[in-house]
Amino acid sequence: MNDSVIFDRRAVRQHRDRAARQVGSVTAILDEVAERLLDRLDDTTYRFAAALDIGGRGVVAPRLRGRGIDSVISCDLAPEMARLNGTPCLCADEEWLPFGPGAFDLVVANLSLHWVNDLPGALAQIRHALKPDGLFLASLPVLPSLSGLRHALTDAECALLGGASPRVSPFPDLRDCASLLQRAGFALPVADADTILLDYRTPMGLLRDLRAAGETNALTLRSRRFAPISLFPAALADLASSEGESLAVPLRLAIMTGWAPDAAQPKPLRPGQFTTPLEDALKNIK
Repeated sequence: MNDSVIFDRRAVRQHRDRAARQVGSVTAILDEVAERLLDRLDDTTYRFAAALDIGGRGVVAPRLRGRGIDSVISCDLAPEMARLNGTPCLCADEEWLPFGPGAFDLVVANLSLHWVNDLPGALAQIRHALKPDGLFLASLPVLPSLSGLRHALTDAECALLGGASPRVSPFPDLRDCASLLQRAGFALPVADADTILLDYRTPMGLLRDLRAAGETNALTLRSRRFAPISLFPAALADLASSEGESLAVPLRLAIMTGWAPDAAQPKPLRPGQFTTPLEDALKNIK
């Protein structure tokens, strides 16, 4: 098996297709993340004309149209989830995007790229689909999101079976995100941290939301056997006892911004090009 194939993309598609019937129950969370992501559009005076929404789960495309972008195309790995975005939409794999060079001046991926095996390759394809000086916006879960659930499941499975299989997706570190954009050829790459605190009365509410969003286990190395009937109650009991009466789950996000290269963009000065000595600049700081 190829070690680079971390995620079972067929399982990802099946989970998202199944979740399309219940994703409305987590719309408030998806809306909140989308709002924080699209706030970045207020930082530019650029007038976008053609946008691509990748995996927006019916949340991003209406917001883009509400901002006056007339041409908005949505795509999703899962056909049923793609239909939630309205037309025009299509079923497309983020690892093999079917768009020509310079097709869009804006691409938005809201909580949709963390199940991609070759993320640098997907980002390079997105940059290829952007016009020069086009903008890419993405939100991506990063560590330590779901670390409590990961540890609780691992500990419970080790106690029951003497070993554990992976059950929660690995997330990148925030520090990796800007370098991923740079590696994919984006100009002016930025990755800011943001955190949304999710409160649940019981840990079962967290599992229900993950399922409704299509975020259940799709790791290639996941166990294909049925989990012991006592696994999840034991893990959730441990999670609940560590958190108290309610469960607070921090969803830590990387808000990623990158521009397709263009000759007119500002360039950083090379060493030796500065005209003011650092010592003189520091003297002017009060």
